[in-house]
Amino acid sequence: MPKPVSGESSVPHTQHATIDSSPLTGQTNVNSQPYACNSYYVRDSVELLSGSLGQQLKGTVQLLLTSPPFPLNDKKRYGNKMGNEYLEWFSHLATIWSPLLTPTGSIVVELGNAWEPGRPVQSLLPLKAILSFVEAPNADLRLCQEFVCHNPARLPTPAQWVTVEHIRAVDSFTHVWWMSRSDKPKSNTRQVLRPYSSSMKELLAKGTYNAGKRPSGHAIGKTSFLKDNGGSLPHNVLGVDPEDPQEAINLLSASNTTSTDYFSRRCRELGLTPHPARMSSKLAEFFIRFLTEPGDLVLDPFAGSNTTGAYAQKLDRQWISIEVDREYERQAEIRLENPERCDQPKVRGGTHGNS
Repeated sequence: MPKPVSGESSVPHTQHATIDSSPLTGQTNVNSQPYACNSYYVRDSVELLSGSLGQQLKGTVQLLLTSPPFPLNDKKRYGNKMGNEYLEWFSHLATIWSPLLTPTGSIVVELGNAWEPGRPVQSLLPLKAILSFVEAPNADLRLCQEFVCHNPARLPTPAQWVTVEHIRAVDSFTHVWWMSRSDKPKSNTRQVLRPYSSSMKELLAKGTYNAGKRPSGHAIGKTSFLKDNGGSLPHNVLGVDPEDPQEAINLLSASNTTSTDYFSRRCRELGLTPHPARMSSKLAEFFIRFLTEPGDLVLDPFAGSNTTGAYAQKLDRQWISIEVDREYERQAEIRLENPERCDQPKVRGGTHGNS
């Protein structure tokens, strides 16, 4: 049976987050019982979501947010598939995930870049993967928008071409693909506004600016920019404050190397090696705020240390997370016991991202 994890959720009708890691013998517990929201299942997500759990969740998921194993051309410790095997596997996920969505639900998938083995040439595998996913038969998906997540602290890779031969720039971003079965899924950019720049604050205070026609051909009215909306519209790519190039003001830019937060401190205390490809908490927070409302259900089928679930709970959403590797069960518990997770989020610059 699932064991409760400390920390009470304010999501209606749920009281405790749980970790379910009971052994897989015959039919799993989760497939023979009604699913429990705010739960982390140590299972194979393809198996679970292809079975009765998938039937139970059909039409209930508002946001499926995940960072699956990337389509790399070399083997990593966390067991990524390669080449055509990856394309077939990834395309099949679309047919499993799509029926789980509400009519206005979204799928958001983070994928990194890949390089051809031994060559300073980028692989087309990640692009082929996302095309195979969106175009999967019977999934009825469309690409709503592409996002780019910049990680300024990412190691300079591929090392041979970046630091040894100096013939390539640092590969420092991942793609985040937002998809849905609807042309207009639930979304609200007012929930993810960026802080106004100093110059915009001055413009609002002054009440005047240079109106008229711009070189681009756009005509700017005399009052077009005088309304204070509480912040500027979010971008789908990194934004940098021109007054301080070191200050990232776009929510989708941040390093994933924080070593002083509760999760990192507890992992060190317990001698745990954190998941090697954790999703940025800011990325999770951005899309949960952008694409869901309190009480909505968020699902992460490749949950890792459960960044998605922890932030869904922090933001009063219901959640279900699934992770096949039992090694990250304790890390998921740490995420959920974090005394800092109920703090009011700081909506300001900076994010990046597996979970």
